[in-house]
Order: sequence, then C-alpha cells, then structure tokens
Amino acid sequence: MRKRERAEYIAARLDEIYPKTPVPLDHGDNFQLLVAVLLSAQCTDERVNMVTPKLFSMADNPKDMAALKEADILSAIRTCGLAPKKSKAIKALSSILINDHSGEVPSSYSELESLPGVGHKTASVVMSQGFGYPAFPVDTHIHRLAQRWGLTKKNNNVVKTERDLKLIFPEDRWNKLHLQIIFYGREFCTARGCRGIKCEICRTCYPNRKKPYD
Repeated sequence: MRKRERAEYIAARLDEIYPKTPVPLDHGDNFQLLVAVLLSAQCTDERVNMVTPKLFSMADNPKDMAALKEADILSAIRTCGLAPKKSKAIKALSSILINDHSGEVPSSYSELESLPGVGHKTASVVMSQGFGYPAFPVDTHIHRLAQRWGLTKKNNNVVKTERDLKLIFPEDRWNKLHLQIIFYGREFCTARGCRGIKCEICRTCYPNRKKPYD
C-alpha cells in the first residue's frame, strides 16, 4: 500500500469510527480554550477538565484572570504538570490581552505565539478549534501515529510531521482529522499497547510488519 493509499484508507476509516469530533477540552469561549490548551501541555485533557471549572469560577475572562494573584491561579491548577510555570503564563497573557488586544484572543499565529506559554501547537489548536482556521496541530499521539502509519519519516520532528500531514491530506480535512487521530491514538494505537503491530489501522497499512515500531 502506497502512502497516498494509506492516507485515503486512514481518513475513510477514521470517519467511520469518529463521525463526530467534539473538542475534548471544556471551554465557553476562545479565552477559556486558550487557557485550557496551555494547561494541557504535559497533562491529560481529563485532568484539565477537572481543574478548569474551579479556575474559571474564579476568573473566566482576561480582566478577572489578570487581577488574580499568581498563587491563586496556582492553587486551582496545582495538579496539572508544570503548574507554577503555567500559572505565571496565564496571568501574564491575560494582562497582555487586556493591554494589547482589547481583552480579545488574537486570531493570528504570530500574535498567539507571542503570548507567554503559547507555542505553535497551542496556537494551532486555538486557530483550528477556536477560529475554524485550517490547521493540523501535532501532539504526541499524532506524531507517533503518523510515523507508525508511514505518513512521515520515523526520525522526523513535529515540525516536519505537521508539514507532511498537510501535504498528504486536503486542507478541508485538517481540523477534523487531527482530532480523529488523537482519539484513535488514545483508544486503539497507544504508545505501548499497539507499538505499530496490533491496532486495525497499523495491521492494514503494514500487514507484514512483525516487529514493534517504536
């Protein structure tokens, strides 16, 4: 099966398994989405959804968040990884949104990535899920599966993986497909549970693969 054939099969099969792709992070607007995505770094979405209700009950907008003490933010998100660093970033970016963006989350990569704690992946999620802009955020699940499925080279970094996925899949599929791959990676093609040889898609794409593909 060639790469193009694998891509077509993967997209069709994921549509069958995940016809709907709800945003996994609970949020009410783009500011809350931005904060939730920032918190999700080195933390599960489930954990983020457990801590954001308390945080957003304290402050659900940039003005109120900027007015909180950093220690108060930390107390709400303490169980998330890198909590001290994230609490500092959340307070700082909230102030920047108030002072430089009229309290609104900007809708460009450059402006988003200039905010404290916001890298390209976080900006891509906000652009796709918040603003509907075509984007293909690459997290650890997508990076792992793209390699196992032969859609990018094994030793590529996330930047090259994102580039390869954008080249092989049509732009109008990016936003939905990136969530579908994440869902599949969590449910069927886990880091240690599949290892490239057990799940349906891995076996279909590479039926003759015998050794784990780590």
